[in-house]
Amino acid sequence: MVLNCRHVWEYISGYLDNTLDEETRLDVERHLEHCEICSAILDSTRNILILTADDRVFELPVGYSERLHARLEQMMLESPPPDSEPESS
Repeated sequence: MVLNCRHVWEYISGYLDNTLDEETRLDVERHLEHCEICSAILDSTRNILILTADDRVFELPVGYSERLHARLEQMMLESPPPDSEPESS
């Protein structure tokens, strides 16, 4: 079966946990061979798992949280909600 990116995103956790059946795992690997975006998502997810499993505490730079929240708020205001549809006139 040929998988698109959305399918692969749904399988990322199972792929990392090695819980996918053999056929699905091979389909995911075939997709990852040519898709830079999904490969980057896989690497990022793997890195997040490694970092969250690390017992060390990392200090964030001064003002990081404020900048992050401001940026998220700005992005939320600029983009429409995912379930919204354009109104017809």
